Amino acid sequence: MAARYMLTRGALNTFGLHRQLVPRSPATTQVREKKRWMKAYTHLMAKKLKLEGPPPPKPRWQQPNWDYHSEVQAFSARLHENFSLELLKTAFVNPCYLQAEQRRRQRLGLDSETTALLLEDNLQLSEKGAGLTQSFLTDWCRASFPGLPHDGVSCVVGHLTGPSVVCYVARNLGVEDLAMSAEFPVPDETLRSTFMAVVGALEGSSGAERAAFFLRDFLSTQLIGKDLFDMWPVVDPMGLLVEELTKRSLPPPEPRLIRSAGASTVLPLYFVGLYSDGKLLAQGPGETLVGAEEEAARVALRKLYGYTENRRPFDFSPQQQHQPTLLQSVGGN
Repeated sequence: MAARYMLTRGALNTFGLHRQLVPRSPATTQVREKKRWMKAYTHLMAKKLKLEGPPPPKPRWQQPNWDYHSEVQAFSARLHENFSLELLKTAFVNPCYLQAEQRRRQRLGLDSETTALLLEDNLQLSEKGAGLTQSFLTDWCRASFPGLPHDGVSCVVGHLTGPSVVCYVARNLGVEDLAMSAEFPVPDETLRSTFMAVVGALEGSSGAERAAFFLRDFLSTQLIGKDLFDMWPVVDPMGLLVEELTKRSLPPPEPRLIRSAGASTVLPLYFVGLYSDGKLLAQGPGETLVGAEEEAARVALRKLYGYTENRRPFDFSPQQQHQPTLLQSVGGN
């Protein structure tokens, strides 16, 4: 009995010693990936963000790793333009920034004479650039679309020089990060004025011809994929078509129903063709006969003005016929 007890005890001791010597598998080791305070902290930060909202955006110059002089030089090199650094820095200084900075220094009790701002605003450069932009784009539209009337040219130029297009180009070029303004994000009107000042600085640095090429490359290309009548709202396209045909000594258009589908359903479709002197000018679809007739008139006007969807792409090669027109348009400024 005693021998049996000793044998059983020895076996148990051997098994226990084996368990102590065999290391525990890493797969079964319990490791807590997150700290105990992380859940409460994350919940508190999410609740704070929901109540207060996201923090206001900071301009780039208030963030670390910012060298304004280097950024201005990089802006000139990135565009492959030869800017005068003094003119380019002046182009980024808006009058609202100078006024806000002056008020801030007065609130701090600083002497206005000893702490005067030795900066010049960009009003003159902005006016100069806006004048060049207006004259160049007008001449370029007339050369690219000779059949377009004066009202159409004015609307196209107004679209290209409007705040939406100019601010879109300016933000993609990085003008907003360098613009010195009292508000951030920079208002559209201030950003547009800054872009025009950059154009004026380029004209003063490299000449009007180089500034015209800059406008051609960045503003004129915004017409790609844009419909004419999205920029030029025409209330009565049929009346305008009659005027254009009369100028060309052609008989007035005659609308005719070409084909239709689903006339008795909820979604009918009509195709109306416009004929003049027995020739088909254009055809257009519509849910009603009146709508199809107006759409056909717009299609005919696009053909007369040379502003169709399948028109020849703009040729920006310097050897082509657009080059003399470009030089002539900027030569008078």
